[in-house]
Amino acid sequence: MIWDGTAQRPTVKQRRAHGKSLRDATPRSSHSEWAPGPDRADAVALIESQNDGRIPGLVPVRRWRMSRSAFAFYRGAAIVMASDLATTPSTGLTVQACGDAHLSNFGGYASPERDLVFDVNDFDETLTGPWEWDLKRLATSFVIAGRHLELDEDDIETMTKKAVAAYRTSMLAFAEMRTLDVWYAKVAVDDLLESLRERGKKKVAKRGTRAAKKARSRDSLQALSKLAHTVDGRYQINSDPPVLVPLRDFIVADPDDLGRTVRESFAAYRASLRPDRRLLLDRFTPIDIAIKVVGVGSVGTRSLVLLLEGRDREDPLFLQIKEAGRSVLERHLAPSRYENHGERVVQGQRLSQASSDIFLGWSPSLEAHDYYWRQLRDWKYSFDIEDAGKKDLGQYAIACGHTLARSHARTGDPIAIAGYLGKSGEFDGALTTFAGLYADQNERDYRSFTDAIERGELLAREG
Repeated sequence: MIWDGTAQRPTVKQRRAHGKSLRDATPRSSHSEWAPGPDRADAVALIESQNDGRIPGLVPVRRWRMSRSAFAFYRGAAIVMASDLATTPSTGLTVQACGDAHLSNFGGYASPERDLVFDVNDFDETLTGPWEWDLKRLATSFVIAGRHLELDEDDIETMTKKAVAAYRTSMLAFAEMRTLDVWYAKVAVDDLLESLRERGKKKVAKRGTRAAKKARSRDSLQALSKLAHTVDGRYQINSDPPVLVPLRDFIVADPDDLGRTVRESFAAYRASLRPDRRLLLDRFTPIDIAIKVVGVGSVGTRSLVLLLEGRDREDPLFLQIKEAGRSVLERHLAPSRYENHGERVVQGQRLSQASSDIFLGWSPSLEAHDYYWRQLRDWKYSFDIEDAGKKDLGQYAIACGHTLARSHARTGDPIAIAGYLGKSGEFDGALTTFAGLYADQNERDYRSFTDAIERGELLAREG
């Protein structure tokens, strides 16, 4: 909104009071509630509804990846939880919601200044929505992960409550900060590790240091050694179906038409970048492209990798081109202001992250599919729950809760949210109770899903 000299903005005191007043209609204790209603949508049917428009041969791979554990199922079942969250209490305060804020969608990556930073790193489902939905999905993911690792229920409850408490106390802190200080706030991994050491968490910090070192080795040059080989003095992307399939392996009626489509998409993506980044991109030449299966819930959507070459063969750049469909939140909230879902993802990510990939961009719809582009590997890493202990998860819960609060403080009203949350632990306990109840629901849905596979109603294939 452009200031016209007459508008009176609410004061800090008024914003805080407004947040606090929302407890009357939506008590903090109400967030503990979860019970499926009689008209609850069938979870398996919802998941299967997402297969329309996906690459048919990859749908069984998606099912297999989701069937490996209740946690893997949860990762792919954002559509189910969005449907359920729409029935839960909400204050009406909105933010740029991640839409799929489970613990594996946080991680490290390189900032444009070449710092290793920690942030939310998946925005396929991003949309303006209730802040509570993101926090409930995050808290529940810690319960499910803890059960997957067979931790004690008391330990699971403790670490889940740590995530929620970290969100609340961080939001209280952001509510006291100046606007620009909130906007510039970020979590540098080196600072995070130093904080762990200062608090006596030396073993956790040591494991984190190893992970950070490994992350810094994950770049395009490392990807080149794993994903490509040399043919007649030029690199080509490997063929490893069904997870990696170069477009040159596809039998199409008109190869020139396919190549033209790719070139048009690349040109449109280039136009979405800032001028300085276009100049940088122009110093690379595209040389090969392939379909690459990634993630769990995304399997079957169109995801490609593009190999480019800079000054010579030892100067590669890998870009990921990922299909962006309708957010699962849009079934229950106002639609995105962006007609192109690739732009929706990119703009949501830029709003939410303290710093974003310099090659993040989008291309207009091609053949009824929208895409966003980013670097495939730029020091990216995610938390591996299989190697985690309760101390690791407890500290990670704090980091995720803080980071989600920072993201929401950038795009929502931290003063009003903080006013609602308050200084007591009432909200922390309520949301932790919800997380346990919804983790039970996830297990029931997971059993329904795997039972359908075992009965032969759904075809699943390893990949």
